[in-house]
Amino acid sequence: MNKETSTTDRINSWLKNSISLKLFVITILMLLLLIPAAMIKSIIFERESLSTQTTIEVSNKWAGDQQINGPILSIPLVYEYGDEDKTYETTKYLHILPEELNIKGNISPEKLKRGIYEVVVYKSQLDLSGKFLFNKEVDKNNLKEIKYDQAFLTIGISDLRGIEDQVILNWDKKSLQVEPGSKISDLIYSGITVKLPNIENNLNKSVNFSFSLNLQGSQNLNFIPLGSTTNVKIESNWAFPSFSGNFLPDNRKVSDEGFKADWKVLQLNRNFPQSWIGSKHADQIKQSNFGVDLILPLDDYKKSVRSSKYAVMCIALTFLIFFLVEIINGRKIHPFQYILVGLGLLVFYVLLISISEHSNFNTAYIISSVSIVGMISLYSLTIFESKKLSLLLLSTLTSIYGFLFVTLQLADYALLMGSIGLTLILAATMYFTRNVNWYDINIDSK
Repeated sequence: MNKETSTTDRINSWLKNSISLKLFVITILMLLLLIPAAMIKSIIFERESLSTQTTIEVSNKWAGDQQINGPILSIPLVYEYGDEDKTYETTKYLHILPEELNIKGNISPEKLKRGIYEVVVYKSQLDLSGKFLFNKEVDKNNLKEIKYDQAFLTIGISDLRGIEDQVILNWDKKSLQVEPGSKISDLIYSGITVKLPNIENNLNKSVNFSFSLNLQGSQNLNFIPLGSTTNVKIESNWAFPSFSGNFLPDNRKVSDEGFKADWKVLQLNRNFPQSWIGSKHADQIKQSNFGVDLILPLDDYKKSVRSSKYAVMCIALTFLIFFLVEIINGRKIHPFQYILVGLGLLVFYVLLISISEHSNFNTAYIISSVSIVGMISLYSLTIFESKKLSLLLLSTLTSIYGFLFVTLQLADYALLMGSIGLTLILAATMYFTRNVNWYDINIDSK
């Protein structure tokens, strides 16, 4: 019994006084704390997934992202093939794009709430106008007939549920009704179709068109530049636009009152012609889209994920402070106390994500950091038995979380800020431990 007690005492004494063993234990504790840190990240991703799912559900009931594709004028061409014994006919479509396409619109966004989540939706009023020029050459080999009387116009709208009012097409001073659906699904999968009057009388002439579209959608509105010259002008009272796609606005103005943006895209800027026969160029058309995303001003989940990536750094720096207190001031700190402090640092991220779902990220960050820094600092009063050392810990933790907050706000400079911060921390550690003789040191009580 005495032998066992003696062995236990020696182990405890070694654990208390051996710097190498203490460093080894602290390192193991840090690695073990990475397990709950990974679990916290998975919680953040799960909450983000729920937010995304809520956005999809609301969009499905309101209307999804909207893309305006068109108008495209299609004329049936009948070709005859075969020989003296057998002939057959096939119909192909000549697709003609407008010489000029002008789009002017206003977007009125609003926020819909589902539980604790917000989704940005909008209503838009779009005026489209332009002209077609009927001077396109066609392949006349085996051409039997051009059915000008069966020509039609197709206007692509990605989610037809968003159409709020009847659409009337003004075509060459005539008002034409539209029909749902697309006859050229290889080019435009979802849209509306307009049967045109006999256009044979318009050959080698230009025909003007115009129509208005009251359309609702969610988060994104984009366009396809089908005109030989495409001009788009959009304005909105939403102050947080993100311009996306293959073309950025030529001019933009973003303020707290909203934004204005206009694009001018030429035929030479895209990789498909003004007319063709068949279903060619479908991929090139889809890839030429541009438009605007109505984003929320803060993406709290992404900031929470980024902050959780600094968990190892926060734990390491806090453990470093406790370790330096041990070796410089001779305060014995049990591994269990390190574990409690580490868990406290991890609870910060749980508080951050949970509070930010009911408030904004900055408020959640302040509440969470003040709570954890205060808790650990008060706990250190008993461990350090020194108000001076506890105040030093308080100021250090405040600096760490303050530095992390600034880094999160400056996304483009996060790497620069991080590298500068780590350099300063390493320099400070070297300075405070410059006189420590690591070969001849024990943690003695004082």
